[in-house]
Amino acid sequence: MPGIMSNDDKAAVEKLHATYGRMKEELGRVIVGQEQVVEQALMAIFCRGHALLVGVPGLAKTLLVSTLSRALDLGYKRIQFTPDLMPADITGTDVLEVDPETGRRGFRFVHGPIFSNLVLADEINRTPPKTQAALLEAMQEHHVTVGEHTLHLPEPFFVLATQNPIEQEGTYPLPEAQLDRFLFNIVVDYPGEEEEREIIRRVTSPGSAEITPLMNAEEILRMQEVVKRVPVGDHVIDFAAKIARATRPKDASAPDFVKEMVGWGAGPRAGICLISAAKAHAVLRGRFHATTGDVAAVATPVLRHRVLTTFNAEAAGVTSDDVIQRLIKTLAPREELVV
Repeated sequence: MPGIMSNDDKAAVEKLHATYGRMKEELGRVIVGQEQVVEQALMAIFCRGHALLVGVPGLAKTLLVSTLSRALDLGYKRIQFTPDLMPADITGTDVLEVDPETGRRGFRFVHGPIFSNLVLADEINRTPPKTQAALLEAMQEHHVTVGEHTLHLPEPFFVLATQNPIEQEGTYPLPEAQLDRFLFNIVVDYPGEEEEREIIRRVTSPGSAEITPLMNAEEILRMQEVVKRVPVGDHVIDFAAKIARATRPKDASAPDFVKEMVGWGAGPRAGICLISAAKAHAVLRGRFHATTGDVAAVATPVLRHRVLTTFNAEAAGVTSDDVIQRLIKTLAPREELVV
């Protein structure tokens, strides 16, 4: 059975709910539309997770992350991944320096761009696996190892990596085991007709909007702890585990359409991510406990990169999103689907 949140935690949830409403307004002064993308990025931050952002060029992915960092008053760095990028270009390296007064030589560590709160890994699939691994290690451990020294990254620490889903020539796709380390796979879609007109109008007009910081690093760390303490009923955990297990075609509980359309399903980390994200989803709406409806709401971005469809499914135009949505309709309690 779920527990009860303390009065301090409830006050923090109510404050975040109010701040989230103001944050959407503040971000809306720069970013047109993309409300789901913004919400999922915020959920990932409050879950102490990372997100993979997938969309074609020109959809303001970089602008979104930099604007988000200003609204949260966080340090921001952008790394453009290229085939010749080396691990030291991300983590930093020791450089030899000579003291001009004494002539003594010594090494000094120069921090790489990974030492920031919000890191945009632009086109992560453009760089070789060795460099990808350096970033993914930092994501998992929140520290980097250089020689004999282990250096901790600033907290909060969040990586948002982008991928171009169209151009695959000269890329190094992330292995499934590394994709699994991302909490969310967020799809950035084209804007609507009116949104596109507004984008053109804003970009071709003089001046730029100023963003007022609404949170800071200390408050975000506090909210990460509050999100962890959000109560979750046993039936909600059962539902998350049931969805994760049902994606595995060799599991006895998997529906027939999964056995036919899915080549490989989600691992145990998927269930953990479903519950963590469901808690953040509830908190952003000002609620003090997570429901199966919250799990259903976050299931697609949590599972889409963890469910691999078969060749026959791809040939028929069936995507992992289609499989996940069908699973939710099959397994979710009807009374809690709407949140």
